[in-house]
Amino acid sequence: MSGPGLGAASAADLPGGALVFMALLAAVSLWAFYASFRALKRARVVEDVPTSRLRSAAQGYVELSGTAEPLPGTPVLAPLSRRPCAWYRYRVDVRQRDTSGHGSEWRMVENGVSDALFRLVDETGECVVDPEGADVTPALRQTWYGISRVPGGPPPRESALSRFSGRYRYQEELIRPGDPLHAVGTLRTVGGPADQVPAHEDVRALLAEWKRDAARMRAFDADGDGEVAPHEWEAARKAAREEVLRRRAQHAAQLGTPVLSAPPVPGRPFLLSAVHQDTLARRYRWRAAALLLVSLGAAALAVWVSQQTWVG
Repeated sequence: MSGPGLGAASAADLPGGALVFMALLAAVSLWAFYASFRALKRARVVEDVPTSRLRSAAQGYVELSGTAEPLPGTPVLAPLSRRPCAWYRYRVDVRQRDTSGHGSEWRMVENGVSDALFRLVDETGECVVDPEGADVTPALRQTWYGISRVPGGPPPRESALSRFSGRYRYQEELIRPGDPLHAVGTLRTVGGPADQVPAHEDVRALLAEWKRDAARMRAFDADGDGEVAPHEWEAARKAAREEVLRRRAQHAAQLGTPVLSAPPVPGRPFLLSAVHQDTLARRYRWRAAALLLVSLGAAALAVWVSQQTWVG
């Protein structure tokens, strides 16, 4: 007695549970593949974008390195430990019975992340950092346990007893004042004349100034006929624009407040890290490799499940 071969089977032949499980595995595989590509892209950004000093950093997408410091005024305090910080992220979980009723599991009851501005300071200057939308790698991660939803202070010395007896679990990540800070994002100057006067107006004014300088105009008279032809005038316009942009970058710190924030261009990472850039790039590469293995494993398991189901 002969039956249909494996090649004759179709999705309609599979039980509903198997289809759902395979769809879940496919979704996991696709998500892990995308996340792996995203982590690899971040590693390339950390490795390839040159590090600038604040005094000479151009406006736009830059990489900066310095230390994190709070802004003057009211200090930022971590919600759980109440420690001063430049940035925080936290989570509170409660222990409860699992669905089987025989064990326990952790359920999140509260979480949050800082959106307060702080400073990045290097030996040449400082800028304000707006952390909203950033992929942050903190300097300090801590987990501790307690009996109330609000711990009310820094973590005590951990003991095995607290791990099993505490009803609440607290997790906190911090960038502390004075921690090293490596940042990749968009730098722009806010509140100065560069924000208020369009660049093309400065270019027009500079060209008008150059027209009154006979020696300057002779520099653009490439053929030496005593007149600046249209194509030569275009070269003068380009040189004037480059000079305007150079002046704006040079005097940005004096003209307004430099702010580092998320890039307006979709797909460009905004990274803040309290670990060395080599360590950060290595972490992203390991994460990319691990996620790629998850993607391939989920895809392989989906194929195996389909084959076992069809054979059965």
